[in-house]
Amino acid sequence: MTHDERSKEVVSYVMSRNKGRDTKPEIIVRKCLFSRGLRFRKNDRRYPGQPDVVLPKYHTVVFVHGCFWHHHEGCPHFTMPKVKLDFWEAKFNRNKQRDILNTEKLESLGWRVIVVWECELRKSVRDKRLKELYTEITSISPQK
Repeated sequence: MTHDERSKEVVSYVMSRNKGRDTKPEIIVRKCLFSRGLRFRKNDRRYPGQPDVVLPKYHTVVFVHGCFWHHHEGCPHFTMPKVKLDFWEAKFNRNKQRDILNTEKLESLGWRVIVVWECELRKSVRDKRLKELYTEITSISPQK
């Protein structure tokens, strides 16, 4: 087996280990919201983009975006891959366009959309962001 073939296998394996749901950042957000008395549905397929958290009482959805997969611009924790640049640029553009489209669809249905970035959940800033998130969710009157 050549070095290139092994590298492809290693990369393929590593990429296959990336989860689409129940990621560590999502769990942090959900535990915080639940501990503060908010009840929600998770990864509800009935809504565009399958939001990570759906709070029907507040007509709000929360997406927890990974800085890498959703190409968090200006984030010091995002690094562009050094190989297959065309592939990655196209992938990130598709992801961003899909995020925009899902947000527009949800907002047109009357949902408030909140995005929490993975970097906002680092230990040094986590408590502040989670407090802001709770306030943002509960700042409007619950739907009956």
